Amino acid sequence: MGLEKILSISGKPGLYELSAQTRGGFIAKSIIDQKKIAVNVRHNVSLLSEIAIYTYTEEVPLGTIFQKMFEKEDGKEAISAKASKKELEAYFSEVLPDYDSDRVYQSDIKKVIQWYNLLISNGFTDFSVEEKDKATSEEKTTSGEEE
Repeated sequence: MGLEKILSISGKPGLYELSAQTRGGFIAKSIIDQKKIAVNVRHNVSLLSEIAIYTYTEEVPLGTIFQKMFEKEDGKEAISAKASKKELEAYFSEVLPDYDSDRVYQSDIKKVIQWYNLLISNGFTDFSVEEKDKATSEEKTTSGEEE
């Protein structure tokens, strides 16, 4: 399962895994307690694979940031999202040194760290799936052009 199946639903705590599609939306399963909920078009939903963090030069995908955190922590959880503002900013600047401090707020940093810790504590460790998907689609494009 990659980040393209992991959701953040505004107004609902934690993260959810996309389970099935319905007529008016889809079914999502909580990563924390495995409870299923129905999600419809009124909910504001974000796929983690579509989220990126601003830097001074580009937008870095969340999967890349998670992978850097994973390598930094040797596969363990990061600092607590309840740490002080200075600790959070210092930690995040170690992971992503050129993040745009004017456009990335403390609440964003907290959320990224919270999500990372939640995923790690629930056994999710493969954050590089997006790159594999891109490589696969590029191979298909290249092989299609050769024919």
